[in-house]
Amino acid sequence: MEITSPLAHGSESPTYSKGNGPVHGGDGVLTSAMTPCCASSSYFSWPSSSSSTRRRPRILLQHLPPPSIAAIPIPSITSRLRDSTMAKAKAIRVHELGGPEVMRWEEVEVGAPKDGEIRIRTTAIGVNFIDVYFRKGVYAAPAMPFTPGMEAVGVVTAVGPGLTGRKVGDVVAYAGNPMGSYAQEQILPASVAVPVPPSVDHKQAASVMLKGMTAHVLLRRVFKVQSGHTVLVHAAAGGVGSLLCQWANALGATVIGTVSNDEKAAQATQDGCHHVIIYTREDVATRVKEITSGKGVNVVYDSVGKDTYKASVECLASRGFLVSFGQSSGKPDPIPMSDLASKSLFLTRPSLMHYTATRDELLESAGEVFANVANGVLRVRVNHTYPLSEAARAHADLEGRKTSGSIVLIPGTDS
Repeated sequence: MEITSPLAHGSESPTYSKGNGPVHGGDGVLTSAMTPCCASSSYFSWPSSSSSTRRRPRILLQHLPPPSIAAIPIPSITSRLRDSTMAKAKAIRVHELGGPEVMRWEEVEVGAPKDGEIRIRTTAIGVNFIDVYFRKGVYAAPAMPFTPGMEAVGVVTAVGPGLTGRKVGDVVAYAGNPMGSYAQEQILPASVAVPVPPSVDHKQAASVMLKGMTAHVLLRRVFKVQSGHTVLVHAAAGGVGSLLCQWANALGATVIGTVSNDEKAAQATQDGCHHVIIYTREDVATRVKEITSGKGVNVVYDSVGKDTYKASVECLASRGFLVSFGQSSGKPDPIPMSDLASKSLFLTRPSLMHYTATRDELLESAGEVFANVANGVLRVRVNHTYPLSEAARAHADLEGRKTSGSIVLIPGTDS
């Protein structure tokens, strides 16, 4: 899904409307009775600041232990924790819209956290397709110049005056607003930061927060996938696509995925796809009809947009849901209402931020994601890491379809 505009394509999300059909997921707080992939939220309770494809993994409920800085091997960071009021750091800055080359590696000044804020030294930064959208101007950045990035893990180095429930040394993660994670240090509202369990590696957490919560919202809130459903996932080997396939399989759904080549098809199979369609060699709609004996699928998760819209509609069963959460191939052409009327279809363009708007919703979503990573329901593939200073190369590889799984930037490798 997206976050301000788009979700991850990774991950992206503009403004969306929500369907209200009879099978639409509810807006209430999820419970273990409502979703088998649900973690207890007792761990995520900081006070607010003001391998077989067809073998379905067991989904366990567990109470995660509280985070301990001592349990995480980051001596190079803990030795530098400080409470100074000002700090110098380096960050990626975008002064003009364009290709990867517009991203510059510059020194910036990081101020002291104010009321309700914390300062973090980042240890791992997630790269998502929405970062490309903002860099190119598909979505408008809040100001120019700006530091891109919507996802990071870090260690708290300072807390705002009077803030309780947070302390120097806490390991936290965030996804979404405010933009600016492509930096060695960052100021954040304490309300957007969630604790990272010791059982989850920093790179895993940085790569799964945005994509994982996107998958959670798409599967458990926008359309509530249940055993017996058939789902179609475009870009099944991508960052979000991979998690969607794993999670939907664990929920008992039959999963169909589309990919571009044999290598990605093998990955999609490992991630829980029961049927993989290589769209460069096969017609997607025809194959889906063959697989489903002409019935179609209950829901299509489409992060591609323009190139896949027509096939997505054709693949849907009567009263099916088209969940559009990205547009890596461009915006779809204007959609006539008759496209939906033919089978009483639902169309939604969800935003992650609308589904994690409250602190409770944020903790619920992040809690489920981290619990399922810890339990092995979700396998996070951090297939590509780059120094933060080489973010332009990471973007070029992402846009050039040279990557699969997740991309993480590592600030500690920069000079």
